[in-house]
Amino acid sequence: MLLDAGEADRNPDTQRDHLTALPDELLLQVFEALGRISRRDLCSVSRVNKHCHRLSDAVLYKSILFENPEFHLTFSESLSRRPRRGSAIYEVKLSYPSSELSQLALDAPVHSSHLDPRHSDSLSRTLSIMSNLEKLDISVPDVLLHGIGTLFNGPFDLACLKSCSLFYQCANDAYWDLRENIHIFAHPTLEELTIRRAKLDEKGFDHIERPHETALKRLHLIECDINDDSLGDLLELPEALEEFVMTQLEEPEPELEESSDNVGDYVLAVQSQAEFLKSLTIDFPSLTGRKVLRMRDFEALTTLRLNWDYQLFGKSSKKPRLHSVGLPPILETLEFFNDLGTDDEVTDLLLSTIEQKNIIARTWKKMVVVEGEDGVPRAIKDACKEAGLQLDIIGAMDTDTDTDARTDTDSDSGGSI
Repeated sequence: MLLDAGEADRNPDTQRDHLTALPDELLLQVFEALGRISRRDLCSVSRVNKHCHRLSDAVLYKSILFENPEFHLTFSESLSRRPRRGSAIYEVKLSYPSSELSQLALDAPVHSSHLDPRHSDSLSRTLSIMSNLEKLDISVPDVLLHGIGTLFNGPFDLACLKSCSLFYQCANDAYWDLRENIHIFAHPTLEELTIRRAKLDEKGFDHIERPHETALKRLHLIECDINDDSLGDLLELPEALEEFVMTQLEEPEPELEESSDNVGDYVLAVQSQAEFLKSLTIDFPSLTGRKVLRMRDFEALTTLRLNWDYQLFGKSSKKPRLHSVGLPPILETLEFFNDLGTDDEVTDLLLSTIEQKNIIARTWKKMVVVEGEDGVPRAIKDACKEAGLQLDIIGAMDTDTDTDARTDTDSDSGGSI
């Protein structure tokens, strides 16, 4: 028998919760969409019942941003009361400047928190509770350097971590000491690691504490001052590193103390990963190239990016060249971030390499260069056309009158020959 609306309202047994009757997978999608529109409304939904509260928590706490030290302390207190909530967190970003960690803020009491804000162990304890954490982004003052570093000392903390970015703000914009966080390289599940403005001396990684194999696939060293021998030791740990990026400013501040001045030293440092490395980028303008790089062992490398052509071919010298360039056997893309043609002997070697492409670099498809003040040498353009090599010129305008020398033109990013 059908009941009218009035009778249904008077009979609690006939009332149904249509929302929670939906499958959990569908409810999570609904809550995620609602959270993107209004987290306040999602918080209201979480108070409907225990079921909605549990599923809403999985969305509300999936990604956490700590914008000031007071927040991470009060949040630490909250997780200490409800540690299961930590398992819902998959992404954490800590990002606040040194001014937020002033002595006044450190000494000030934090409402509802029994933790001492003058010690960084409260933060490391908070992070260790997040048993399913996959992404960790650190950008905080260096007073927290040691405390966060203790997270990486044991295999049971952050057991699901896949991506990590580390940057500690130091006085006078100095480089922070990577040794305090060096155990991040021993993390077994980490796949992507970005380190900004760190330094590491020649002591490297202690052989006594060296792990066996790690899952690291991508390593980015941004504006770091890293000893090449220590880097070589660290790069023996990944089972199969696929991407390596190292960048530095043209005029680093403060001056570099640990870094080599030879690009070949860093190519040698990644030699242990030659079997697996697919992309190698060294954007380090001040590095020289005293000898031709020999990279035939890099059997998986398809993309190579350098600042200067002489970093690949070696600068001109009075001594005879005993070795020709050894490009990776399956190289597809070669890119130079700076002008070509600054060294006549190097330009001749580049021309010779292009002309012999079908012999020494059969899979080489594209070369990317910048326009430069004097443009790209005509001889290079002609050689690329003759060898069937695509030449992408960043910043070039469609002003070349020799239309036969062009097959395509991109007016926004440059020309393709």
